Amino acid sequence: MPLYFAPMEGLTDDIFRRTHHACFGGCDKYFIPFVAPTQHCVFTPKEQRALLPENNLGLCAVPQILTKNSEYFLWAAREIANMGYTEVNLNIGCPSPTVTAKGKGSGMLRDLQALRAFLDDIFAASPIPVSVKTRIGYDSPEEWPQLLSVLRDYPMHELIIHPRTRAEQYGGEPHEDAFSAAAQKITCPLVYNGNLFTTEDCKRILTAYPHVSLMAGRGLMTNPALMRQVKGGDGLHTAELSRFIDMLYAGYAARFDTSVVIGRMRDILKMLALGFEDSKKPLKAICKARTLEAQTQAAELLLSHPLRNPPSFQSE
Repeated sequence: MPLYFAPMEGLTDDIFRRTHHACFGGCDKYFIPFVAPTQHCVFTPKEQRALLPENNLGLCAVPQILTKNSEYFLWAAREIANMGYTEVNLNIGCPSPTVTAKGKGSGMLRDLQALRAFLDDIFAASPIPVSVKTRIGYDSPEEWPQLLSVLRDYPMHELIIHPRTRAEQYGGEPHEDAFSAAAQKITCPLVYNGNLFTTEDCKRILTAYPHVSLMAGRGLMTNPALMRQVKGGDGLHTAELSRFIDMLYAGYAARFDTSVVIGRMRDILKMLALGFEDSKKPLKAICKARTLEAQTQAAELLLSHPLRNPPSFQSE
């Protein structure tokens, strides 16, 4: 029952990953938010920091690559292998308009012939195993059978499926029938991703598909103890959440200017607030805070409220 933390751009950076692992555990892999190699064949300072092995000590971290160019992918995969990583993840699932407009992420799902040529290249020459994170189509779930017929031809380390289309973003219910079709036709290990907000959500998928792994993102941002609970551990406690927040503040303050710390923590606290009862007032204070003092006071106000039972992300 391998359980994974999804890559979330702007949220699950190396400080967050190490702090989450230290405070809660439960995750067997942490996927690093994507790096996007270019013709310059150099990682940006932010990407270098994310990939540095010393910034991921003590946990299993998997770098993710976002590109539509096989040469750029293979360059990045070689660099990542040289750092000591034993797996790399290809992102063909990101639904962001700024990504798909460039033909990357789930934008690659519009042209299956080009996707096949890209996969031919990277699976023929990658120096380390490649896992793939995908959606089930660009515009319609009806695209899935053809896309699946392409994906099944490659020796993927794992196939991570978010059973929504690019057009659906994160709205509506995942198409579990699409995942079921993959479970019947794909021989590589499968990972289910999408709307895993509670232990009941996770256990329902594991009951239906006993041999799959699970990947959660929003659910873990709201309840950082989610995967620990799925493994039979304790539920979330306010005291450990307070320690988690304090450690994040300390980690970010050691690296960034105050304005950056406030921005990072605002996004994290907004997600955590969804796991509390009657959180409207502290959430408003978190969003309005422009100083570190005001934000930490808002965080303390949030922690004085009772946790939901269970704490769970609820889409608006």
